[in-house]
Amino acid sequence: MKLQSYNELLHSKYRLSLMLFLFLNTAASLFYIYSRKEKTGAPTLLIALLSGLLLLWTFLRPRGKFPLLNIAAITTGLLWAWQIVLTFELIFYFDNGFLLLSLFCAFFIAAIALNDNLLAFCLHTAPPSVAVFVLDRGQNTAIIAFTILLPLVGFTLNHILQRRRDRFTRRLVSQLYEEKEAWSDLSMLDPLTGLYNRRGLMNRLKNIFDNHAGNHFVLLLDIDHFKAYNDNYGHAMGDQALARVSIAIRDAVRSRDIVARYGGEEFLVLLTNVNDAIAMKLSERIRQYVHELEIPHLFNERVATHVTLSAGFAPIIDEDFDSAVANADRALYLAKNRGRNTILSWEALSQNDLNKPANTL
Repeated sequence: MKLQSYNELLHSKYRLSLMLFLFLNTAASLFYIYSRKEKTGAPTLLIALLSGLLLLWTFLRPRGKFPLLNIAAITTGLLWAWQIVLTFELIFYFDNGFLLLSLFCAFFIAAIALNDNLLAFCLHTAPPSVAVFVLDRGQNTAIIAFTILLPLVGFTLNHILQRRRDRFTRRLVSQLYEEKEAWSDLSMLDPLTGLYNRRGLMNRLKNIFDNHAGNHFVLLLDIDHFKAYNDNYGHAMGDQALARVSIAIRDAVRSRDIVARYGGEEFLVLLTNVNDAIAMKLSERIRQYVHELEIPHLFNERVATHVTLSAGFAPIIDEDFDSAVANADRALYLAKNRGRNTILSWEALSQNDLNKPANTL
């Protein structure tokens, strides 16, 4: 889960809280209107109309922003306080138990729907609480204060705990996502050279095709007589040579080109937005950079006394990467057959070369 996904989850939770709050207010006001038809006040009608319309609007806009909860909470709270005052004045024979019942109703709605929103909880319950305090005239101050303070303290502590959980969850989600990205990056990199492996190459290849127009070339490179190098210098020295060669290849190409370790001593470079001439120029520069490393290789004496590369390259036609690799591989083996330390373009090969069986190279 990304942090963005977690924020979307919180947004959904906020939307559901708003819808539940509006539904409870609509239901309570409609029940009050039904039970006291002849004495229905304007505040109750306004609550039913406002809550119902906002509920419908929220339901029809599932992806919209909802900065309405606090506004709806204070508005309905004021309307319920107004209704309590009107009812208390009109029905004079009610004792003060009516005030406690009204207070319980206001807190019940807030407790059910606003348990994650302390500010909205306070905005909704404050007007009825003030109205009840004033109308009670000090007769049940202790009971009313206890009725108000107990849920308020409880919800405040719950709010603090939830905010701490939310901060912890955000940090955890962010950390997990960073670790996932790190492991994903590592899984796409060759640990010895730091270049892309085949998985990383294919991941970048899709991005290249989707976002970069133009001609692209596949360049395959192979270290000459590397088996002899490993056999005589040892695998530790061979690993050092591979690491140095990979750096030289990376330095020789442009930042937008993709370099991957394609096999043991074989490398693949994806040359982006180039023509045949530029591909040859970049390939030759790679060959020269590697030769200038002057890594001793006495068992490469027929070519040079240093580590060298042979390479073949071919264009990617109609995004057919596999065919381009096969063509570049053909050019690479022909380059080795012609003496190594050589660059060949597949497009420059003769028909005779293309028809020659690979096992004769």
